[in-house]
Amino acid sequence: METPFWRTVAVFRVASLVYAAALLVRAGGYASPAVGWLVIGVMALWTAATIFAYSVDEFRGWPLLTADMLVTLGCLLATPAVQGVYQEDSLPITGTWMGGAVLAWGVHGGRRAGAAAAAIVSLGDLWTRGAGGMEFEKLPINGTVLLFLAGVLVGHVAQLARKAEAHMQKAVELEAAGRERERLARGIHDSVLQVLALVQRRGQEIGGEAAELGRLAGEQEAALRELVRLRPEPSPAGAADLRTLLQGYGSGSVTVSVPATPLTLPAATARELAAAVGAALDNVVRHCGPQTPAWVFAESDDGVVTVTVRDEGPGIPEGRLDRAAADGRLGVAQSIRGRVEDLGGTVTVISAPGSGTEIEMSVPASP
Repeated sequence: METPFWRTVAVFRVASLVYAAALLVRAGGYASPAVGWLVIGVMALWTAATIFAYSVDEFRGWPLLTADMLVTLGCLLATPAVQGVYQEDSLPITGTWMGGAVLAWGVHGGRRAGAAAAAIVSLGDLWTRGAGGMEFEKLPINGTVLLFLAGVLVGHVAQLARKAEAHMQKAVELEAAGRERERLARGIHDSVLQVLALVQRRGQEIGGEAAELGRLAGEQEAALRELVRLRPEPSPAGAADLRTLLQGYGSGSVTVSVPATPLTLPAATARELAAAVGAALDNVVRHCGPQTPAWVFAESDDGVVTVTVRDEGPGIPEGRLDRAAADGRLGVAQSIRGRVEDLGGTVTVISAPGSGTEIEMSVPASP
């Protein structure tokens, strides 16, 4: 999006060059016509050079901007030698051409660079007028104000344009990723998912070891369907959507229920909380069997994200967790409770023999 700005600066330079030449002709060459036309020639050559240089990305940078400012100041500081007594009643020999460097700095560096360039050029302009014999009280400041406004405004608009371009590029990438995801989802649905469903059905019909193979195929089919169905939404930098991490645990025996809106957490917090959920599900498989139904619920309320893992296992006898911790078996104490407490959260375990187990993990949404 910077290209239109550089084209605008090029048009401004050409128009200002013509204006400066017209002022020189109208004033009859000022006090030193030869020097005046020499300065106009330098301005013309530099205008042509900058139009080409700023159009090439490899040349566009602070070395070129610095050279642009030096040439502009050189032409501007020649004003007393060219105009002499005419200086009190007219613009500098450069006319408005000196504003080209200010605009270029603003486009490349933003508001601050534009303001800095305006200050440099304005000081040069005021010095030339003082050197021409103009009293300090009569020095015009209108040009200085206009230069500052132009540099800051153009720099601000250029920054906004760059940010808009970055957002648009990100949107294009997300759209492309979404289209590719839809294409892959159609291919998976038409091939892999149907094969897994067939393996599950035939395994159940045959029985024996084939039934176990069918069960595993059914779990993978459910997990793959959930992965295809989920459409991750963009998260701020350094953050992650907890829903995406939790959906990976879905299977034929594990049901994952998450809200429709993103559960945005700091990336490290989301990973640790998801790991705690994984540890809880591993305990279900280890102590209750791989076919035990389990559910994962996630919600957010008042700045707190809560994830609950429930199962239909035999439950945890009273005091068993304390005895396990004393014996050095720290699955719940470290893998679950330790992780969540390190995040500033809390863990609540509700269980009784014969009634299953419920583990509720709550962490603050922001660190």
